[in-house]
Amino acid sequence: MGFGGPIGLIVLGLILALAFNEQQVGPLEVITLGWILVVAGVLWLVLTLVQQNTKRRHTTTATTTDAQGRQASTQRTSESDPPAPPAV
Repeated sequence: MGFGGPIGLIVLGLILALAFNEQQVGPLEVITLGWILVVAGVLWLVLTLVQQNTKRRHTTTATTTDAQGRQASTQRTSESDPPAPPAV
């Protein structure tokens, strides 16, 4: 997920909310629709930022058994940064 979608939604919402004066298309108010799009774009942007800035934790557990039947467990935890978003 990149930043283009949420920013485009915010821009479209601001244009609809601020450029029209009491415009109504049927039962739909364009200004209200614009503010709804702005809020949706901001939420989408925040979720994208949170997702891209979290580290991923991966835990691996291996259990081995020797000839006498004793078991030994080894646990390894690794953290990694999430992959970069694809280039468009």
